Amino acid sequence: MQLALAYRGRSAITQSTVGLAVSLAPNLRRDRVSFVGILRHPLRFREAVSALHDVVISDERFKPKDKRGYEEWKKQEKARETRIRSEAVKAKRAELQGELNKPIPVNLEKRFQRCRQRYWDARVKYSNLLSREDPQLWRLLMPCDPVITVSPDVLFFECFSADESSYGCLTVEREAFAAETDVALGTTNVDYSWRLYEHFQEIRSYRETRFAIDPLGFEVQTTPDVGSYREEKIDLPQSWLRGFATLQSAMSLPTRRVPVSREGVYAVLSFLKRHKAHASPRAVRFELKPGEPAAIVLEPWNQRIVLHTTPYTGPRAEVIRTWGRDRLRVLARLLPLIDGADVYLLGTGLPSFWVMRMGEMKLTLGLSGWTTNDWTSGGSAIDQLAPPIAPSADVMRGIAEAFRQQPAWALDALATKTRSSAPVVSAGLNKLALLGQVIHDLPHEVYRWRQVMPVTLSAEVIGPENPETAAARELTGRGVRITHDGVDAKGQRHVVATVEGRSTAELTLDADDRIVGGKCGCSYFYTGGLRKGPCRHLQAIRNTALGLAQPGGTLDSWYKRFTN
Repeated sequence: MQLALAYRGRSAITQSTVGLAVSLAPNLRRDRVSFVGILRHPLRFREAVSALHDVVISDERFKPKDKRGYEEWKKQEKARETRIRSEAVKAKRAELQGELNKPIPVNLEKRFQRCRQRYWDARVKYSNLLSREDPQLWRLLMPCDPVITVSPDVLFFECFSADESSYGCLTVEREAFAAETDVALGTTNVDYSWRLYEHFQEIRSYRETRFAIDPLGFEVQTTPDVGSYREEKIDLPQSWLRGFATLQSAMSLPTRRVPVSREGVYAVLSFLKRHKAHASPRAVRFELKPGEPAAIVLEPWNQRIVLHTTPYTGPRAEVIRTWGRDRLRVLARLLPLIDGADVYLLGTGLPSFWVMRMGEMKLTLGLSGWTTNDWTSGGSAIDQLAPPIAPSADVMRGIAEAFRQQPAWALDALATKTRSSAPVVSAGLNKLALLGQVIHDLPHEVYRWRQVMPVTLSAEVIGPENPETAAARELTGRGVRITHDGVDAKGQRHVVATVEGRSTAELTLDADDRIVGGKCGCSYFYTGGLRKGPCRHLQAIRNTALGLAQPGGTLDSWYKRFTN
């Protein structure tokens, strides 16, 4: 998808006699969005937006390298450095002996600032060079500028990671600002750079911080300032766009909420920092029993962390395994500021959402499940979340009309407004979330209207659902008969089954329930094996073995899968 951006100037943080001013340059290709206010707790904002930055740049995909040339170069460099160091030590020792009694130069600070400015100018110049000469590499570091939405009661920033596996959303209540002016509701992109991140670190709690989505960027000029106005066209990867939309649709579904204290978050992060798993499984296992404290178990060590603060209030006992725990490290810098956390779970192998509560600010971290995601080929548990039946056009029109009247709705209130059942409305919201129109604000338990792109997205733009995944959803539970299910000495699970009465198919799952091997007699597997993703029969066997079946194929059964 081609995304056009236009900015007047750059986002920056400037210092004045009264404090700092955070000015974000909005995308001029979108409707006017502006906001000016003074942060009541700037330190919270600094740490939260820095954690959001860590989500954007996170890329934990494995990147194999040929190190033969590097090893040879390292030997040569070591010999050269040894020689240079020896000569430099002798020269510096002689120089220091001669300057023992000299005072500190009066212009040392100016020289430091001048050198620092040269470094940042070179860094910005290199970034601009990459954006012109190698947009693919440049956008690997920053795939898309963050999206900010100004709502009547909150502001929230959204981003998606470079490796297409993590989603971040910082929600700031309007009460966190004083002396609000120039408020224009809506959604827009804001100019973002690595230099701006460095400037965020200058925010302090002892001085006033003025936050602004610059309203001057929309002023019409008779003679535009060519130097400050710039346009940019980004070719968003298909997998990036579909991954963002898929995680949004997953977040729109009913979830199990597990409260976690600050001590519980610390226990998880500290243990993961001190230990590294060298073999599967690498899941975070939630053991939930109604009326009892929930427990988090870190595999493969089976390290058990009991959350004594609040008993679990869910409807039934169950065990849910989630993945992607290495990406929780971005939350470490928030530990001194959080009041507590909530984890929202969909089910085993499905996305999980960690919400850090910091007073009037909340940071939501969404984890897709596995670090390496191929959002266009299917084959993961998240691809089985779609409703089995599309909601009617009348229901979709009713939901859209309700959001035109009011930008935020709770699910029950929206069902009453549209005179539809909760499963039907939930399916409609899921579709709108997949198209980038709606976001589920988990901390406030409401759905908000938000257009993530300046143009209305369609299924063709996001990309059609993988046909093998759609067909597997129809086969799951009905046309699958498992004849063998066992685990070998390596911990791999082997499942043998017949699908639709055809020849036997075999499936191998690793300890993290990922498909690592299989055998099927269909034409799709014969021509591509697992290179293009597993066939519908292997996906159906995996879904049945993991209990992802959707009996009946109705919206009621689909909805109960997440609520019961």
